[in-house]
Amino acid sequence: MRSSKPILLVEDDKVDAMTVTRALKEINVTNRLDITNNGEEALAFLRNLEHEKPGIILLDLNMPKMNGIEFLQVAKNDTDLKKIPVVVLTTSKEEQDKVDSFNLGVAGYMIKPVDYLQFVEVVRTIDLYWTLSELPD
Repeated sequence: MRSSKPILLVEDDKVDAMTVTRALKEINVTNRLDITNNGEEALAFLRNLEHEKPGIILLDLNMPKMNGIEFLQVAKNDTDLKKIPVVVLTTSKEEQDKVDSFNLGVAGYMIKPVDYLQFVEVVRTIDLYWTLSELPD
């Protein structure tokens, strides 16, 4: 990814988390990957001063306790968190999820492909975009 900052993956499905980990390794992304299982865990992680803030958050929408939309509602209204770019990485093709996500300030919305090679290409696209993007400090 663009810097040495870690990547935060907010994902409750262990298989999907392993797939993201494998895809990042396959495209030679060396940033540390931190994983939380839902929005509540992600907020606690992000607010813990012992953890380095991520350079990007990859966010699933369908999770228990606090889903991705609920997480965005909190994170994008928090002055310490709102500048962190968030890319939704989900199976949801619901138009309302897309609208809600963009209304809450996401940088991108990607559908998780079932095919692994296509999944790697989605992750490669996210990596390329963030490698080329200029973000505020």
